Order: sequence, then C-alpha cells, then structure tokens
Amino acid sequence: MIFGICNVSVAPVRLESSDRAEMVTQLLFGEKLEILEKSKKWWRVKVDFDGYEGFVDPKQITEISENSFFSKNLAYTTELFNLALTPNGPLTLPLGASIWENIPELSFEYLGEKAEAHPDIDIVEIGKTYLNVPYLWGGKSNFGIDCSGLIQEIFKFKNIKLPRNASQQAEFGEVLCFIEEAQPGNLAFFDNEEGQIIHVGLITEPGKILHAHGKVRIDPIDSNGIFNTDSKSYSHRLRYVKSLNLMVKK
Repeated sequence: MIFGICNVSVAPVRLESSDRAEMVTQLLFGEKLEILEKSKKWWRVKVDFDGYEGFVDPKQITEISENSFFSKNLAYTTELFNLALTPNGPLTLPLGASIWENIPELSFEYLGEKAEAHPDIDIVEIGKTYLNVPYLWGGKSNFGIDCSGLIQEIFKFKNIKLPRNASQQAEFGEVLCFIEEAQPGNLAFFDNEEGQIIHVGLITEPGKILHAHGKVRIDPIDSNGIFNTDSKSYSHRLRYVKSLNLMVKK
C-alpha cells in the first residue's frame, strides 16, 4: 500500500479525474489517505478518516511511510485561521487541520492554538466557531462547508468519527421520541418527499439548531422542522432527532 498526506490548506476530492468534476469532499491540511491508483495528473485515493474515495491533484499530496501513516500524536487547529511556517513560506491553515508531531515527510512549524480530540470537548462551542461560514457543496473547512461536512468536523473534536454524508450519519445514535427531549449536541435529520435524508444539523439549545444552509447559521426548530428567520418559512422538514452519546449504528 502507498500512503499520503495533504500538504495544502484545503484540497478538493473529486468524483472523477477532472478539474470540472464534482467536488465530493475535501482534505484539510495534515489529513492522511491511502493512494489507490496513480496517473500523471490524478491520483485515486481513499481518505483515512472516513473511507471516502475520489480523485486528487498529486501536487497537493506528499507521500509518507507506513510508520508515518500509522502515527498517533494528533491535535487539531482550533482557530478560524492558523499559521504554519513551511520551507516554501507561510501557510494559512483552516479550523480542524491536523497537526502531527512525528511525520518527517511534512516539514512545518505550527504557531497557533491546537487541541487533542477529547470526549468532554464542548462541540456546541466548536460548532459556533463556524457561524457565517459560506455553504459549499463538498466543503469541510471554514472557507466553505456543507451540512454533513460541518457535523463531521464538529464531532471529530469529540473523537467521534462520523461518515461523510447526512444519510450515512443518520444510521448512528438513538432516536428521541419528541423534539422537546433534544439536548445540546444532539443531531436533527431532515428528509425530502421521497423520505431520503438530505440535511443534518446540531441542536445548540432547546428549540435552536446550528446548520449549513446558505451559510452556517442558527435557526429555530420545532416538530415541523427548521424555521428560516430570513424567509419566515420552513426550510427543512424534520425526520427525527438522535442522541450520539451512545455511538451505535441503528
């Protein structure tokens, strides 16, 4: 097997080997991956964090050894904008970038704040750090993020590895019987007319939800769904709320 690591602030992962192809997810600085296939312009990769597969520009990836790939000393950047010094000059890192202490192939000096993932981290406060970040399909950073990318990034600070898509995330946790039972840190899922899960958000307090819709925002939520305070109408229909305190697949 061949392994790699993202060497730029944010790298797109595309559905096909073309710059015009859909961006299905992103790699943040320091994210590890397995290289499945190589060509001159594109590498097909598997993201280590969630198993997502796609195509990346090899110029944005540094190959690493097996020992480096399996190294464990990891912390995440905790500010919206963070600075690292590299041999090629300064590099701005997004919130949630991976800071490793023992990967010699990736040379940099990190100057900002960082934190290790921990079960007691306040994910609501982490989530609020993303407020007003613009919506971007496939995005996972504070330069642009989608609804499920937001939830995945928030929960990784709690050392919970959620899948990439909202429909996959909905397979985990315990369903609550009533919206009134929802607690900060619970997840609310929303469906379309066909019953497919198409949206997810984080309960921040009773009757409030943090989600990415146009931008990361906080809106009222009730048994009908999310009430958009700008349009004065419901934007998403509630399917159910789940607690992830017990990280089990249902």
